[in-house]
Amino acid sequence: MAAPGAPALRGDLLLVGLATPDLPTNSYAGGLYRVGLAGGEVREFTRGHRDSAPEISPDGTLVAFLRTAKAGEPPQLHVIPVDGGEARTLTDLPLGAGAPVWSPDSRRIAFVARVPEPGRYGVADGRGTTPDAGAEAPRVITRLEYRFDDIGFQHDRPPQLFVVDAAGVTGVDSAGSADTANSGPRRLTEGLATPCHPVWTLSGEHVLVRAQRDWGVEETLNTDLYAVPADGGDPVLVVRSAGTVEHPAPLSDGTVAFLGDEFPDTRCVARNLGLWTVPLVLDGTPAEPRRLTDAETVDAEITAGRPVETATGVLVAVRNRGAVELRKVPFTADGATLAELPLIAGDQAAVKGFAASGDRIVCTLSTWDAPGEVVLVEDETTTRLTDFSARLRARGLRQPVEVKGVAPDGYATHGWILLPEGDGPHPVLLSVHGGPFMYYGWGFNDEAQAYAAAGYAVVLPNPRGSAGYGESHGRSIIGAMGTVDVDDVLSVLDAALERPDVDADNVGVMGGSYGGWMTGWLAAHHGHRFRAAWSERAVNAWDSFLGTSDIGWWFAEAYCGTDPADLVAKSPLTHAHRITIPFAVVHSEHDWRCPVEQAQRMYVALHRAGVETELILFPGEGHELTRSGKPRHREQRFREVLRWWSRHL
Repeated sequence: MAAPGAPALRGDLLLVGLATPDLPTNSYAGGLYRVGLAGGEVREFTRGHRDSAPEISPDGTLVAFLRTAKAGEPPQLHVIPVDGGEARTLTDLPLGAGAPVWSPDSRRIAFVARVPEPGRYGVADGRGTTPDAGAEAPRVITRLEYRFDDIGFQHDRPPQLFVVDAAGVTGVDSAGSADTANSGPRRLTEGLATPCHPVWTLSGEHVLVRAQRDWGVEETLNTDLYAVPADGGDPVLVVRSAGTVEHPAPLSDGTVAFLGDEFPDTRCVARNLGLWTVPLVLDGTPAEPRRLTDAETVDAEITAGRPVETATGVLVAVRNRGAVELRKVPFTADGATLAELPLIAGDQAAVKGFAASGDRIVCTLSTWDAPGEVVLVEDETTTRLTDFSARLRARGLRQPVEVKGVAPDGYATHGWILLPEGDGPHPVLLSVHGGPFMYYGWGFNDEAQAYAAAGYAVVLPNPRGSAGYGESHGRSIIGAMGTVDVDDVLSVLDAALERPDVDADNVGVMGGSYGGWMTGWLAAHHGHRFRAAWSERAVNAWDSFLGTSDIGWWFAEAYCGTDPADLVAKSPLTHAHRITIPFAVVHSEHDWRCPVEQAQRMYVALHRAGVETELILFPGEGHELTRSGKPRHREQRFREVLRWWSRHL
């Protein structure tokens, strides 16, 4: 698989980073590539072990990017002339640097980086000693949000905002501080506000960041927009949001666009992100933001990046029935519905990133047969510029077919099925996604392709609780997990099983995270329909999840309420005595989203009950193993999955 990241475009220069799983080094490798806008010629631009996040300077002379010199090392910020040459290193930070953002005058670069506490993470303490992990001092924890999956403990390495001179540096101390101006990255922030998504104001005097409310003094799920003086000084509050602020983008009319939502207290789940604008006022009195898009029908995809201004509106990636579409929001919009936003790209595809320059728009698009290709949208014509997935397509991928069903209450349900080669009847895998406010879609699905290639028909439902079908669809399972979501999953399965080329008597169920929860729930309550189950990184017991998960202190309450009896009733572990089918319990040892005790408790309950069960643990991995885990572990996991289903189906 070759997966391009978000594109960078300025004038005729189009760059994209490419990442490929590299089994020999057990890492992801790949450089930056220059893509021709005319003929689509693709040429290598850099050749680091892994180069990513390219950003072209406003004057068009330099490219800033992140480089991981070799497997296992953190990424550092580099710059290289657009006409080639040697890349210069701008940072040497112990935990690496975040994606670069250019100042309007092309002289400085802003980025976010984690700053380790002295004496931890390989950084010397005040006495010059660098202890290993076993000799570090104890952590004294006083907050609820003290660790995060795939990151680890946070408050002894909080993210901070930095600015570095693009002309070059001579050195930087281990904490990312500089003794003299322009000697290295200058740290602009302190505290636990977790600033992110930096972007310069058009004047170049401030850097806008999303940060926790009141600069992290109080624990809250609310985030606000701040302006940090680029030459030093206290952050200035720009927006006090109704919920959260994500991806600010200054507009030419003096306002700032951002993605945001609205929620009370900790009830932030299943909320659609919309496009908002607010006047940029820097006197410390926050202005009132205005929501340009409809809260029910428009749900922006945060992973696709920040809004981008064009001459006629603002580009935003929006989730819609399994697609992630690039839509244009007119400047005059006020609560515009999805149907009122022109579609630019992403029909039956997923936009992974996008950029614009002049009248040109470029996107990285994932389709059923490609993790990503770069496309150009110009003069209402869409042209694919790359063919990164040619070798993958040559392996014989399977095109998903839409499946539409009807739940017992008459609700229309939706999903897909991938069918293997041959006439069948094929054994069936029902696969349930995580989230639950996530989705299966039209983009490339490596898992479904692997299972279809092995001979299984793969059913992919988007039940109530999923994203991309309206906010009410997503919120309909709050306080009601195990009701309409179960009905929807089974209705899509039933619709798929009506096909003559699938074997309705030979069905397995699998899923991860919320999908693992659903797997345990279906095995306990509808086990007669399945031959076996594969439950991965699952929530099995809400009571212990509440106190052990990185998000458990608010997530369990948001979906299940505060009554301890409800937490127990909605836990698959409570109903484990009903499970009789073979049941695989699969987990990562360093999973802090659904901690490994969730797997251990389910495995012990099933094993003691005499159920055929296995506990499969992956060392050194977190919750995201199947998407961004080490390549060897991902390959080994596929082998375990296929071994299990070969035995039982």
